[in-house]
Amino acid sequence: MAKQQAVAAGNQARPAAADRGKLIRALIVLAVGGIIWFLPPIGGLEPAAMHLTAIFVATILGLILQPLPQGAVVLLGVAITAITGTLSIGDTMKGFSDATVWLIVSAFLFARGFIKTGLGRRIAYLLVRRFGKSTLGLGYALAFADVALAPATPSNTARGGGILFPVIRSLASSLGSEPGPTARRIGAYLMFNGFVICQVTSALFLTGVAPNSLIVKLAKENFDYTITWMGWFWAALVPGLVSVLAMPYLVFKLFDPELKRSPEAPEMARKELEKMGPMTLGEKGMLAVFLLTLLLWATGQWTNINATAVALGGVATLLVLGVIEWQDVLSEKGAWDALAWFGGLVGLASGLSKLKVIDVLATWLKGSLGGVSSWTLGFLLVVLAYVFVHYFIASMTAHATAFYVPLALVAISLGAPAPLVLLVLGFMNSLNATTTHYGSGPAPVFFGSGYIDQATWWRCGLIVCLANLAIWLTVGSVWWKVIGLW
Repeated sequence: MAKQQAVAAGNQARPAAADRGKLIRALIVLAVGGIIWFLPPIGGLEPAAMHLTAIFVATILGLILQPLPQGAVVLLGVAITAITGTLSIGDTMKGFSDATVWLIVSAFLFARGFIKTGLGRRIAYLLVRRFGKSTLGLGYALAFADVALAPATPSNTARGGGILFPVIRSLASSLGSEPGPTARRIGAYLMFNGFVICQVTSALFLTGVAPNSLIVKLAKENFDYTITWMGWFWAALVPGLVSVLAMPYLVFKLFDPELKRSPEAPEMARKELEKMGPMTLGEKGMLAVFLLTLLLWATGQWTNINATAVALGGVATLLVLGVIEWQDVLSEKGAWDALAWFGGLVGLASGLSKLKVIDVLATWLKGSLGGVSSWTLGFLLVVLAYVFVHYFIASMTAHATAFYVPLALVAISLGAPAPLVLLVLGFMNSLNATTTHYGSGPAPVFFGSGYIDQATWWRCGLIVCLANLAIWLTVGSVWWKVIGLW
């Protein structure tokens, strides 16, 4: 009885401690925002500019500390901005009508179609059946599956955690690898490889993860530089494919799985495909719409059809064909969550530019780094800073919102070509998330499987991050020179 009472008391204490933690984090956010709010205007800024800076910084800090879900944090910032008259209601709500925001919403609905129809799982199992006879081949099969799914899955959490993680977990179990003593048999390798590839494909495609579209918006609003879907993909193509080909082998060497061959894997995939049966009408419709959408995105620079219009048309077609239903649209929480936080952040960021906060920041950064004479050195330092500051961030969105514009301003003020800076920092916003087990949405999913301890994760994550940096800054630099980015 005493033991049961102790357990019950412990269960009651944990929520109370969690609530106290949230309260402390909320007070920190309010304190930081309040201090900035009451600072005297600097650099010739108007009081409204200082107030918006306070709201913006507090919002970003809230995204990092997470006293509330990220959508709630951003909506609170938006509400305070409107109520205090810091921005007009039209400027405050501007982000919610932005085309880029709705591109992300549409892409989430595409992901719903992949999951609902089972097309995502079918693609993964087909590749495992074809390439999965060896452990390394299995790693490449899952990598190719991620590449195939990434263009239409802007949530790498949905892609990695919702589609590929269950496949990887099933494969590990079927090959006799469970968390604990048998983790190193094959499961640890498959888990970490799946996570790493998910970050690479997030960098490879503009629609591979939601923060990429935020970066596109920030580049347009603050630097008047337009990044198209095809422009992003073209710049990321060569270094991205090299990373996709290199990472499974590097992770294989890091983990050295005990099981080097996996003849059971193709058989397991074959059985799963048999259970799924022939492609359903829904899968065929999903595949056709997906391929057509990719074609229209890729040719948009010649057809002049807006990428968001293409995405909305694709979603409408899926509804007409019955691949997804309106109830699926309403229940896709990820899409509406993205609309809330992404739309709100776009509005706040646009306000910073309108009130000249970005101009003042650019002037200050340029003056503070006047001693750096080479733009190449300055660019390299900016990239390294952008990558490794992610150890302190638990959200790719918060990272982009807090650091993309300031660090891009630094590099460009030193003479680095704007297209190079804006695209490379965009790529690094995904590649830097391999470092920790909390730095992106898929990380807690794969880490939570129990196959890899934290020390191993951090050690291997750092090695992988450095390898990706080397690939993208060497192979990538040559490619970017060829296509005229610098």
